[in-house]
Amino acid sequence: MIFFSDMDGTFLTSTKQVSDMGWQALDALAAAEIEFVPCTGRPLSGIPAEVLAHPSVHYAVSANGAVAAKLDAKNPQNTDLATVIYSAPLSREKALAVHQIARDYDVTFDLFDGGCLLRRDLYNRLDEFMGDPFILQSMRNTRTPVDEEPEQTIQRVDVLERVAMYWKDSADRDAILARLRSVDGIEISRSYPQNIEVMEAGTSKGTAMTWLCGHLGIDPSKATCFGDNHNDISMLELAGCGAAVCNAEREVRDAADVILASNDEDGVPAYILSCVG
Repeated sequence: MIFFSDMDGTFLTSTKQVSDMGWQALDALAAAEIEFVPCTGRPLSGIPAEVLAHPSVHYAVSANGAVAAKLDAKNPQNTDLATVIYSAPLSREKALAVHQIARDYDVTFDLFDGGCLLRRDLYNRLDEFMGDPFILQSMRNTRTPVDEEPEQTIQRVDVLERVAMYWKDSADRDAILARLRSVDGIEISRSYPQNIEVMEAGTSKGTAMTWLCGHLGIDPSKATCFGDNHNDISMLELAGCGAAVCNAEREVRDAADVILASNDEDGVPAYILSCVG
């Protein structure tokens, strides 16, 4: 048995916290020596440090499945010490092609490289793209403003995991998605209704989940995955049990085997405790 969970909107509350029952569920998994794997669109460095430090957590999947990492045994919350054991980077050529499209619209352009880099003027305007104060603060906390153009950032980072755009106008979203069809070899998803996320073709949480199960010698049929948004569908479909919180998007609920209470009603922790508590 192994559990993979999305963070935002799924395991974390809407205020971006782990609930009291959430900690109880993680404690129960640790006592049973069952792995809990954060599986998120966030960069590895953006996963809450207190989650990474919990004894039930030894691995993490980040950047929508572009990275799977083994945490450092002595200092798991220090992601600089983590070992990347699986990587599916986005090519610089494809990232540049995506940026050539994005630059024609009023959108952000996030570049994930283990952290998340965003041009400073766009970082300073994040409140124009996200109204929810808790999501907005999380976005600010997980991004580093840089004083260079995205083309420069794309060329200088060691490994480019993925890129993302937040939009204000749905017409911009539709136009970008239509133009992205001309870019070969990419995967498109989203973790919030207001964004577009681009990875290398074949990259998904489901692919990384399946790979990590194989690495650990666990059949994916023994995995339970939790999610709420479009980027979670692949792992819900590939796991033995795919569970969606009731606040999930309709397509995610349709892909799930089980519907749980919402992220603010301890849906995921209650389910974990029903399995191992």
